Amino acid sequence: MRQQTHKRGRFTNKTVAIVAALALGGGGAAIIAANASAHGDRNGSDQNRTVAAKAGTIQCPDVGQKLNDVPSRARPQVDKNLAELDNQVAKAYQRMNRQQGSNDAVLSKLHDERSRTLGNIGSAMGDDSQLQGMADCKWQDAGTAGGDGQQQGGQQQGDGQQDGQQQGGEQQGGEQQGGEQQGGNQQGANEVPGNAGGQAGNGPAQDDFVDITTVQPNVQQPPQAQENGSTGTFTTECGVGDPELRNSDNVIVAPGVGNGAHHTHDYVGNDSNDAFANNQTFEQGGTSCENQDDKSTYYWPVVRAQDGKDEADANDLGGGQEGNVGTILTPKSSKIEFKGNAQNKVTAMPKFLRIITGDAKAFTNGDANANASWSCTGFEDRQLTDKYPLCPAGSSVTRTFDFQSCWDGQNIDSANHRDHVAFAGEDGSCPNGFKAIPQLVNTITYDVPANTPFAVDGFPEQLHKPITDHDDFINVMSEDLMNEAVDCINSGKQCG
Repeated sequence: MRQQTHKRGRFTNKTVAIVAALALGGGGAAIIAANASAHGDRNGSDQNRTVAAKAGTIQCPDVGQKLNDVPSRARPQVDKNLAELDNQVAKAYQRMNRQQGSNDAVLSKLHDERSRTLGNIGSAMGDDSQLQGMADCKWQDAGTAGGDGQQQGGQQQGDGQQDGQQQGGEQQGGEQQGGEQQGGNQQGANEVPGNAGGQAGNGPAQDDFVDITTVQPNVQQPPQAQENGSTGTFTTECGVGDPELRNSDNVIVAPGVGNGAHHTHDYVGNDSNDAFANNQTFEQGGTSCENQDDKSTYYWPVVRAQDGKDEADANDLGGGQEGNVGTILTPKSSKIEFKGNAQNKVTAMPKFLRIITGDAKAFTNGDANANASWSCTGFEDRQLTDKYPLCPAGSSVTRTFDFQSCWDGQNIDSANHRDHVAFAGEDGSCPNGFKAIPQLVNTITYDVPANTPFAVDGFPEQLHKPITDHDDFINVMSEDLMNEAVDCINSGKQCG
């Protein structure tokens, strides 16, 4: 992995020291301090509670992503068992993290638990042929990632991301850095204060950050619109999220399961999104959107400052108990925009269409579905998928999520929550059998406190890697509003 670099004069020595608190050890593996506090020092009660974290994590096959043929009658039971698999991995990671048994013993117990749960999934589906070999998990060093065992370089563009849009599997633009240092001088890399590896002991690491000023521009121009293309935009204003609505559920991936995400989400739009919401719930809910006909739900994992302070969830599942610690940062802004297609007019999204972009498990799964990008205001031509940006004074951190913009024309969801939608090709065309729909692009900005590292919430075994960032959307616009958006986009107007 590429070493962290800093350009002289852009960041204070204090910044360097703080980022150096996430220093690298020999061989590039992240040092995760044995004495890192698990839950901070809330009310002083946990000041001396420590964990013995390890320089690595648990990698298991992502069963949910492999299932592409689940009978509709079996979906509820399968979803609950998939959530149980996530719960088992989280608990196993915590047992390893606290040295409650050897790695082999923990993995053996996890194998037995997964075998039973996979048996339940197979019984529910009436077929276990898709589940062979998925009980086996392994220990993975923190310096490597994914099914191919390799973490990609700091300027990775997802699967050929162009102007933030995934382009069907080929890498476009940007220069992969591998293990080479780029520009500037590394400073303080051997300083390892007590909070190395993140204040909960499971990330982020120093190598997860990069000075944005040292990154070369890497964004490609979008495809040129053709005669039948659609060039308009439709914007909906929905605010930045109510802290009271935050929860660690995920109604798309784990419906009916509390703490199904194992990390906390911010929500804008519909005010009734939790694990137990359904289409009727969304239809009857309120909305933070200025246009009350947009009851869609837009949600993403929160970003936390690694500042040693406790949030209200410091002792809760989804929060401090699972390594998600520090002050939650309220976004400065959230821009929700729907765009057209370079090749075709767009068609209306069906009501209750569900789309997930990015992969919450990309550190252990590999980067095939990684799609979110990080940058800084003023440096939008430099997008990162597997690094957090260090922004100069006066610049805000940005997260950009480009959603899939092609729909199969039939389904509002699929067993793995991906197959019913697809990214447009390099020229903007949709795969055979898919229709162009308005492309949701969500850009979120944060003013991160000076000299403070930050990290996205995630599953505990994902080590808060930036490549795991993701965003979720359920369309609950009225039919009239969706048609208005489509007409606006197809006529080349800018509306909102």
